[in-house]
Amino acid sequence: MSTASLTLYTFSMSHFSEKIRWTLDASGLKFREVLMTPTLHLVPALRMGGQGETTLPILQSNQPGGKVEHVQDSTHILQWLDKRMGPLAVMPRAISLNADIMDIEARFDAIGDDVARYLYFSALDQDDRVIEMWTRHASRNQARLVRLFFPISKWLFKRRLGVSSRAAAQSALRIQQTLAWLDGRLSDGRRYLAGHQFSVADITAASILAPLACPDEHPVYGAKSFRRDAAHEPTWLAHRPCMDWVREVYRRHREAPFAKETPVAA
Repeated sequence: MSTASLTLYTFSMSHFSEKIRWTLDASGLKFREVLMTPTLHLVPALRMGGQGETTLPILQSNQPGGKVEHVQDSTHILQWLDKRMGPLAVMPRAISLNADIMDIEARFDAIGDDVARYLYFSALDQDDRVIEMWTRHASRNQARLVRLFFPISKWLFKRRLGVSSRAAAQSALRIQQTLAWLDGRLSDGRRYLAGHQFSVADITAASILAPLACPDEHPVYGAKSFRRDAAHEPTWLAHRPCMDWVREVYRRHREAPFAKETPVAA
């Protein structure tokens, strides 16, 4: 196992960031988290990722001897962690089980942008709500910059994510299809999605769906303010067994992830 020190660059509200944050916590791996501010993260993410992408999370590994390595994209980070810091208990060694876990991981990753698109379609009409979420861990100067340039950032964000009424409707349909699959998977009463132990499959599904399920243990989506704003859930989301499953997975396996010190990126 590597003796590298780890720094995770995240957004507090990002379900992909939560997936890696949770994996690190569940694996007992010590790391420092840097909560970044949307739009102000662009240049640092481009510099660290080195692939022309601005997505988070990014994992920074400081190796003995001064070598620094950056890994971008949550699936790539999972694979890097298992290879360099593992074997991880949440990624079992059995070939067939591991394949099933990664298939489920890919299935829920595929609707990650759909969940964001569906939520932001209505949220982006409420500037103050979005600014508050984006600047929750920002410094005073960072918050001032986000508010000043928000009209431009909002336009760019909508364009990049493809936010429109038609796209939101299509995203809602893809989410419903995945929820129907998940309800079917859970219909035999199983506690975990793959095998008989908690794994990356459960972490990914629960993290991606957290903005819809609003589990108490999530520092953003479990907050009363977010629940109040999201109180009018659509009929296709209400009373689904899989939503109760997400909340139960959080209750059993997730401590408040921001309980430890989380420095804010300058």
